[in-house]
Amino acid sequence: MTVTASDLTDGFHTVPPGKVAAVVTHLEMTAPPPALDAPLPDGLTLRHEPAPDPDWYRDLFLRVGALDWLWFSRLRMARDDLGGILSDEDVEVYALIHDGRAEGLLELDFRIGDSCELAFLGLTAAMQGRGAGRAMIGTAVARAFARPIARLHVHTCTFDSPVALPFYIRAGFVPVRREVEITDDPRLTGTLPEGAAPHVPLIR
Repeated sequence: MTVTASDLTDGFHTVPPGKVAAVVTHLEMTAPPPALDAPLPDGLTLRHEPAPDPDWYRDLFLRVGALDWLWFSRLRMARDDLGGILSDEDVEVYALIHDGRAEGLLELDFRIGDSCELAFLGLTAAMQGRGAGRAMIGTAVARAFARPIARLHVHTCTFDSPVALPFYIRAGFVPVRREVEITDDPRLTGTLPEGAAPHVPLIR
């Protein structure tokens, strides 16, 4: 459920029990900014994963964003539906590899029009603060604008790490729209364990 500006008035708005609410910020860039390239730290590689197995992808998605930050969209999807997205030639998935294990996710979606969505970008807790994110966003922008697109866009929300929004702005994205999203709490529907994202309280 997306609440539009016409639905809102100033003040507080009740979120029903069993639901969670997030403020979503949409950002875009129409040309790659200068000097965005950054090298990956030693011991890390960014590997293209053509048509990755949905179970492998879900494990990485869970470790990167679901347990700490309440990412849930891809975990709610049927396996075949997710596999259809991941195998699409207009979807590019990359994994940050450390000691042979995937520890970061980068996903670009070129399926709609002359734009590219930076669908997902994130790191496991063990990889944060090492500079890998800067290298990954540089790769994302370079790969996106290697195709004839008019814009690269991304959205982040209050279910993400609080560093995500300023990170995207520093990378050259410009905020263009804000929404409020209300949805079933994924910890109460069985999508995520109840202990996920403990900073977001459960209200039954």
